[in-house]
Amino acid sequence: MNISFNGLRVVAFESRRAKEIEKIILYHGGVPLVAPSMREVPLSEATEALSFAEQLFSGNFDVVILLTGVGTRTLAEAISTKYPRERLVEALKRVTIVARGPKPVAALREMELKPDILIPEPNTWRDILSTLDSSLTLKDRNIAVQEYGISNPDLLAGLRERGASVAAVPIYRWALPEDLIPLRNSIHAIASADVDIALFTNAHQVRNLIQVATDEGLKHQLYEGFKRVAVGSIGPTTTEALTEVGLAVDYEPNSPKMGNLVREMARRGTSLMHKKRIAYSNGIDTNAWKRVNMVWATDTTGHPLTKTHQSVFMKACRRESTDYTPIWLMRQAGRYMREYRELRARVPFIELCKTPELAAEVTLMAVDRLAVDAAIIFTDILMILEPLGVELEFSKGEGPLIKKPLRALNPLDTLREFEPDELQFVYDAVSNTRRALDPEIALIGFAGAPFTVASYAIEGGGSRNYEHTKGLMYQDAGAWHALMERLADATASYLNRQIAAGADAVQLFDSWVGCLAPDDYREFVLPHMHQLIHSLKPDVPVIHFGTDTAALLELMKEAGGDVIGLDWRVDLREAWARLGYNVAVQGNLDPVALFAQPAKIQRRVRKILEKADGRPGHIFNLGHGILPGTPVDHVLALVDAVHEYSSK
Repeated sequence: MNISFNGLRVVAFESRRAKEIEKIILYHGGVPLVAPSMREVPLSEATEALSFAEQLFSGNFDVVILLTGVGTRTLAEAISTKYPRERLVEALKRVTIVARGPKPVAALREMELKPDILIPEPNTWRDILSTLDSSLTLKDRNIAVQEYGISNPDLLAGLRERGASVAAVPIYRWALPEDLIPLRNSIHAIASADVDIALFTNAHQVRNLIQVATDEGLKHQLYEGFKRVAVGSIGPTTTEALTEVGLAVDYEPNSPKMGNLVREMARRGTSLMHKKRIAYSNGIDTNAWKRVNMVWATDTTGHPLTKTHQSVFMKACRRESTDYTPIWLMRQAGRYMREYRELRARVPFIELCKTPELAAEVTLMAVDRLAVDAAIIFTDILMILEPLGVELEFSKGEGPLIKKPLRALNPLDTLREFEPDELQFVYDAVSNTRRALDPEIALIGFAGAPFTVASYAIEGGGSRNYEHTKGLMYQDAGAWHALMERLADATASYLNRQIAAGADAVQLFDSWVGCLAPDDYREFVLPHMHQLIHSLKPDVPVIHFGTDTAALLELMKEAGGDVIGLDWRVDLREAWARLGYNVAVQGNLDPVALFAQPAKIQRRVRKILEKADGRPGHIFNLGHGILPGTPVDHVLALVDAVHEYSSK
């Protein structure tokens, strides 16, 4: 992928590092308009710093929280006007030092000190509190907080609510820049539609921008201008500030660093700006919208899905030639993404699945962040069990659990007839997503394959040997086939309803079928998969995926599917040759490879693409889902590498 602003006009409100952000924007092909929006004004007297030092020397503090690198240095310099630097260093060694991110760490290193507790990214006040909750008992502790700019009442209140005595230590305050001309010019440029992308690197920039626009009598015009500008925010605190003043954030990098913000906005900014301007032209208030509110213009034929049919993903499913290899990723919306984790902290998993607007938002979120070529609807393969009368729960950290596993000799005795309408929330999520999704991006619906769903229902959860499942197969083949037939019929109905709601393709996840020997697959699974797949609406691509299926590939092809999913345990070149080239393949990078550095990921991408040999019908994917701890930056590197190396 070409990581470039492609000549777009980019306004940035950074002050202290204004020259640096201008250079980075230029490096990435943007036309910079840097408008410093604030300045740091040291307090005229070092009274607070010296008062802090005296209490620190007297042993009155148990914990010192350092919020910024500049503030840490300024604090040390102020204290050094009266006391030797060595005395400060020795006093700090006797307390618990908490550093909010790498900048205070760097300042401490200059004093040959290390923090006792490091706050992880994105370094918000919430992260400070949650980290301290897991590291310290705050009750009756005396805590000093080095502040910056303005006080953070939420942080101070949170510490006091936990029983701590808190002393704020202000070091400097923020003020408007002495020269307001660049800031005024940026306001006029945004209001006049002469800006394409805006970058915010601090929450106070937002407040100062609005203040100056108000003073200039241009607040309304500024807000109208922002409706056509792609807005990038460096992190959650800045995003909250933008949201509070009524401006929408279009992109926030996973890591709150200035370089990441500029690079990732160079990567996604053109697409996000294009999307936002189409929405604006269709009457959407893009200062107050969610992804699901998007409305796309129809193409020249009047049918927006014509573009989808001709998209790179759909053409690859049909084994037609494409300009590059399409890529999407199993579990591409999941716990490795900070914004997903933040949502899940507020909304239980089952509620997320059953709330169509939220499920659609999560589905679309992954596409906006990753620039993949297909979306996959957010739901779970076991949702189909509830309409069959099987009680299901999702326990935190333990995955899905079946309350009453189907252990009876005849499982059908405990099942009821499938009621597809009970899964209306899935169909609504599909239709909401398809309406809001770029017409050139395909939407994949999915379901669990009958064997995997039956295994969950019989075992009651995960299993190593599947003794209950196989026991039913071997002891009562009639009951097994009756169960599989019921599940195949229900799954076909379920997927056809997803297709009717707007799914462009569907995937069957047979995640556990690799536990079977080929003869058992042929007897106990293949007939039902064949029945299911051939009951689906014609001309809608079917992806047939399983894990640990090296011995079953030919049988899976016999069962059906336009695309056969390959896990990482097989060589793609050899597997495709075995299957024959009259079927497309999907895969097959090991998900754990995404923990390697980007350069090594790129080498693995090249190898897999070389094995595909440019043959029409290859869809790049992992061999299974993205793992929770995967670095987002590595996923972006993967997507970019596939697009770049496969481009003709």
